[in-house]
Amino acid sequence: MQGLKKRSINLAGHATSLALEAEFWAVLESLAAAEGLSLAALVRRIDAARGLRPLASACRLAALDQARRQASHQTSRGPAVAD
Repeated sequence: MQGLKKRSINLAGHATSLALEAEFWAVLESLAAAEGLSLAALVRRIDAARGLRPLASACRLAALDQARRQASHQTSRGPAVAD
């Protein structure tokens, strides 16, 4: 993994910056697009549900959960069969 990539997000009327690795941002962007949300809206949703967990950790866990769901979905479809 490469270094952290910072982005500014408006949460509850306050600008905050969030630093995550590019790989996590890519998964979150994909999740937001799949759900028809902007990245900011997705992060706001994660923020609202995170409890006492730091926002960056909650975002990483949301990305991990999405990656696991994608992997599980691909596995449940079984291996591709060649003609």
